[in-house]
Amino acid sequence: MFSKLTSILQHAVEALAPSLPLQEDFVYHWKAITHYYIETSDDKAPVTDTNIPSHLDQMLDILVQEESERESGETGPCMEYLLHHKILETLYTLGKADCPPGMKQQVLLFYTKLLGRIRQPLLPHINVHRPVQKLIRLCGEVLATPTENEEIQFLCIVCAKLKQDPYLVNFFLENKSKSLASRGSLLSVTSEDAPKSQDPASADSSLSLQPQELSGAPGVGHTESEDALPHQMDDLSASLDDLNVTSLPEASALPPKQDYNLVDSLLTLTRSPDGRIAVKACEGLMLLVSLPEPAAAKCLAQSTCLSELLTGRLTSLYKALPQSVDPLDIETVEAVNWGLDSYSHKEDASAFPGKRALISFLSWFDYCDQLIKEAQKTAAVALAKAIHERFFIGVMEPQLMQTSEMGILSSTALLHRIVRQVTSDVLLQEMVVFILGEQREPETLSEISRHPLRHRLIEHCDHISDEISIMTLRMFEHLLQKPNEHILYNLVLRNLEERNYTEYKPLCPEDKDAVENGLTAGAVDLEEDPLFADISPDNTLPNQGWIGSPHASPDHPKNDGKTEVHKIVNSFLCLVPDEAKSSYHVEGTGYDTYLRDAHRQFRDYCAICLRWEWPVAPKPLENCDLEATFFEGHFLKVLFDRMGRILDQPYDVNLQVTSVLSRLSLFPHPHIHEYLLDPYVNLASGCRSLFSVIVRVVGDLMVRIQRIQDFTPKLLLVRKRLLGLEPEGPIIDHITLLEGVIVLEEFCKELAAIAFVKYHASSTP
Repeated sequence: MFSKLTSILQHAVEALAPSLPLQEDFVYHWKAITHYYIETSDDKAPVTDTNIPSHLDQMLDILVQEESERESGETGPCMEYLLHHKILETLYTLGKADCPPGMKQQVLLFYTKLLGRIRQPLLPHINVHRPVQKLIRLCGEVLATPTENEEIQFLCIVCAKLKQDPYLVNFFLENKSKSLASRGSLLSVTSEDAPKSQDPASADSSLSLQPQELSGAPGVGHTESEDALPHQMDDLSASLDDLNVTSLPEASALPPKQDYNLVDSLLTLTRSPDGRIAVKACEGLMLLVSLPEPAAAKCLAQSTCLSELLTGRLTSLYKALPQSVDPLDIETVEAVNWGLDSYSHKEDASAFPGKRALISFLSWFDYCDQLIKEAQKTAAVALAKAIHERFFIGVMEPQLMQTSEMGILSSTALLHRIVRQVTSDVLLQEMVVFILGEQREPETLSEISRHPLRHRLIEHCDHISDEISIMTLRMFEHLLQKPNEHILYNLVLRNLEERNYTEYKPLCPEDKDAVENGLTAGAVDLEEDPLFADISPDNTLPNQGWIGSPHASPDHPKNDGKTEVHKIVNSFLCLVPDEAKSSYHVEGTGYDTYLRDAHRQFRDYCAICLRWEWPVAPKPLENCDLEATFFEGHFLKVLFDRMGRILDQPYDVNLQVTSVLSRLSLFPHPHIHEYLLDPYVNLASGCRSLFSVIVRVVGDLMVRIQRIQDFTPKLLLVRKRLLGLEPEGPIIDHITLLEGVIVLEEFCKELAAIAFVKYHASSTP
């Protein structure tokens, strides 16, 4: 109580007294602080009962005022006094001793405000960054301490300063073993930094409380107790000097290993029980990993526990997920962003068992993803590889390879979710290698299991459980949309590289005549094809005048897969016979409805693939190895097999299979376009394409239609029920077949739209 009264009286006197020059005022407040330690014997009274906080605030205000009154970059006498008398070193020692109790909190606040409010760069000064480094070591020593909030504020302001001037981070990388030579150079820097008029002993001392300074304080007499600080201060000063000065000659032969104490302190605080402190620590780490300094990135990757923190927490949160989590809930849970994890089970109307654990896992994965996305390249690669090895392979792979259907479904749903969520190119690359492997040579049927996880996941696309098949197909569909060239090359392109699915036939005289007449050599006219004998005018593409024919000449036959686009479009539109069509009976379900979506999706895919420098034309057949045995690859094999059973599969499975195939068809690679969208490609013996698979399905359909009474009315009723235009009623016979026919018709219209959009885009300058 008396100390508070004294503080009030002091402020009143200061307000009435004439103002002193800033430097004198600054020195007065500092002397007042040192005077407390000389005269006070009670070291148990809290610092809030003293005038120390007030004096520190006054010192800070004086420094800010001094800077505002001077030109930018000019150091005033008060700041010079603070630097040359090593006031920050002294405050660090007082804070470390926490004398009086609560002093550590006041020191942290002073450092934080000093770095935050002073505009001129302070950290390059050895008498600033050295005590700052020491104070950093004190942060996070014990979790849930009363100073935790001040500690994280201090660490974050240091991180912000390093973000402004990244080169300063080199001051915060310490060698664990300092050689004698390096210590000598450090001392020489210190002596050069000190003013020549200053006593060298005072320049090297960690405490700059000189006897003459203490005796010069107003109202203080020179007594024996004033010649030195209390005993505990001497001990702290000595220990501080030992920490900085002790040399280890025998350690000079060892390779130096660096400490990154700023990272270590932040890592400790990420485990704080206070969520706000943990989030702030994560923000600080994100600032540090983004620094472009190579030395800091190397130290971060090799000498800190950051990768262990990321992977360890991912593992624990993944294992904490209950086995009973519904895969549909994993799919549909709202988007999760790290740091905004304020989920309340009571307030959530769509809560489900395990949602809290799921959100925690997805939040931390999002943090890992964003951290790697922001990180310097060296650090990003190291962190992503750690997640690959310790989490993807060590934790997720055994779950994906298990035989339990419920386990497969849950683990695949989680894999699908993080595939959708990942945005970092480096982490995406590691995820792709984890799922697909690194192989880029053409597949052979005997080696499709070379990468076990890839083989297992593709096999799951044709699993006996429809739920597992759908979930795995969704995962691959989203994987194909990721901006990574290896995905499509590994799954499809490496098997189409040599175009050995085609049969090369040199032009004969009849073909040359056909080319001169505007036809493609070897192409079959639709009107002459018995499969399309039922073509009606309504089935043709409207406004065919828009569509030009690709240029062809006798000397340059059209071998690039771009058959006349109207023939390609009509080929797909006319695949399904009239009696199996139902869309023209329902308004708004025509072919043109797919054009807008196809145009938008193709534009997006072109933007993704632009940097991959794909060829604009297929590889010339003369340069292809057509003698090699063609294998479409495991992925396309499973998709084609599924497509061949479209009339006998559930509706949801068919939708997912056709969705993946349409995604593949959208890619602007000439070999993909030729293999999936050109009905007139000359297939080699024993090879199949997407069009040939659909032709076989249609042939089977035409036979089966004859066995079903009232086929067309039933088909129309099923379509209206699927569109919600008719209420559910009695079960219709052959419902699976009827739904399959509807999906087949819509898929053919979608492929026609994609073919038209791709040709239109390629012919537009």
